[in-house]
Amino acid sequence: MPPLTDTLPMPQHAPRKMRATARRLRGWAIASAAACLTLALSGCAQVDTTAPSTARAEAAHGAPARFGTVDCREAKCIALTFDAGPSENSARLLDILKEKRVPATFFLLGKGHIEKYPELVKRMAAEGHEVASHTWDHQILTRISDAQIREELKRPNDAIERLTGRKPTLMRPPQGRTDANVHEICKELGLAEVLWSVTAKDYTTDDSALITKRVLDQSSRDGIILLHDLYAGTVPAVPGIIDALKARGYVFVTVPQLLAPGEAEPGKVYRP
Repeated sequence: MPPLTDTLPMPQHAPRKMRATARRLRGWAIASAAACLTLALSGCAQVDTTAPSTARAEAAHGAPARFGTVDCREAKCIALTFDAGPSENSARLLDILKEKRVPATFFLLGKGHIEKYPELVKRMAAEGHEVASHTWDHQILTRISDAQIREELKRPNDAIERLTGRKPTLMRPPQGRTDANVHEICKELGLAEVLWSVTAKDYTTDDSALITKRVLDQSSRDGIILLHDLYAGTVPAVPGIIDALKARGYVFVTVPQLLAPGEAEPGKVYRP
């Protein structure tokens, strides 16, 4: 089970306002972790989730995989996902993915990201990646009102649809924090939630070799890898991660491909 306290601190060279936001996010993560311990993991950590293999098994028997030639019922699949972009590093990341012929799933932030790099959002979609939401302003959804949750989810969806022509069907809750109320609102908005099984905690280090090692040590079939391309050490680590996992027999897919022939169901939470 992935930790549900992955924070999103900003790089040291980020503007003062962004660093202040990072400190706020760290504080929330610490407080939330303490609350979970106090509740003996009865609240934050106990989220009903559906594994990719379950989604595939629940699909109509004998249905063909819907995405090219990849059938994750047979292939050793793994999904590469990136949170909190686009960033100044995203163009280089897209170059790498194109060169390596690897699809990814991008969970994008709205404020300061989608609105700052619209051409990168368009490029992600045009090059075959899955474009999804990580909320508008990285608010912890379990701590805000229903109206605020809807705002956090609708704004990036609308922005992405304007840029790509397709409304997202997937979202990743900040820090993985979600509950029954969030599920219900996601269902209303046509969104499924996607968590992760592999985290490099790339916000803690610029050491690309360490980021690579952390990913490789945790990777397994049907895994969902969480990275953040806005940190300095992450994008340089990606070629090595891809090459090493391909050498182990993995096939890279988007999250929808990982679930196929099943489909992500609004209101459900998916995690390996």
